Amino acid sequence: MIEQDRVLLVRRNREPLLGQWSVPGGAVELGETLEQAIVREVAEETGLKIEPIAVLKTFDRIERDPENRVRFHYILIDFLCRVVGAAKTPQGASDVSDARWVPLKTLRHSEEFILPEWTLKVIEEAISL
Repeated sequence: MIEQDRVLLVRRNREPLLGQWSVPGGAVELGETLEQAIVREVAEETGLKIEPIAVLKTFDRIERDPENRVRFHYILIDFLCRVVGAAKTPQGASDVSDARWVPLKTLRHSEEFILPEWTLKVIEEAISL
């Protein structure tokens, strides 16, 4: 989610990515559409009400252990979304320990908000829209 030259990030409080910053999201529940899932996940993690605008990117994320066994395998679908409603300040909740709007200009060189290259690329793609 991009708003006023800022991106919404959450700090994960569970595996995968325990303790790391990422964009909000999570698993689709049985019977949910992708759009319903992202609306619910963002609300659970940040307290914000959002509206999905467009799919930005779809890709696999596979993490392996030291013996090269698959530890996690996710199909990620990143949405560009906008905040709707009065609340604009995120509050960390559910499976995140913190949620913040982070200035876009600080992301590539931040020592606090260290993001994987694939996340930075998705954010840059969202900015270009």
